[in-house]
Amino acid sequence: MKKLFALMLALCLSLTAFAALAETAAAAEITWEEVAPMLEASGLTGEFVTFDEIAVKLFVPEGMTAAELTDEDREKGYIGYYAAEDGDAIAIQYVNVEGMTLEDYAASIQGDDVTGLEFGTVNGLPCISYEYNDCLVCAFTTQMGYILEVTVGPAADDNAKLGASVVLASIQAAE
Repeated sequence: MKKLFALMLALCLSLTAFAALAETAAAAEITWEEVAPMLEASGLTGEFVTFDEIAVKLFVPEGMTAAELTDEDREKGYIGYYAAEDGDAIAIQYVNVEGMTLEDYAASIQGDDVTGLEFGTVNGLPCISYEYNDCLVCAFTTQMGYILEVTVGPAADDNAKLGASVVLASIQAAE
């Protein structure tokens, strides 16, 4: 329990950098190097999954199973979907936004269901983070004019937000 609490505290401190971004001009940055030791200390396990379509990888916690994507899912831009028995899920979409900038994309998603929208950097990749319908989301632009959007949730309580935050902090370029 102490290890989990220590991980939660350290992640909260790291992730508050995104909140500070709204009040400062400096870009908030989260790196896997900061999160990985805390994850190891907590005893949480999982594995990295690589998405060849975009040469990006992310951490998928143990107990989440990859869903078989349908043609309709792929048409909507889904390149990955992982679910746990308790209802938690990770959805990865790669959507053509015709060269929209991150700022333009942020403006296009503003609405009643989007809260806490902030700009930052995850593992050197500029992004926006926000909450949408009890889920945590990170979105990145790509050189191909697409948006890579990773949604994790529902993140309805502190424990779920911790797991979601670990997944989002793990997004990085694949080797």
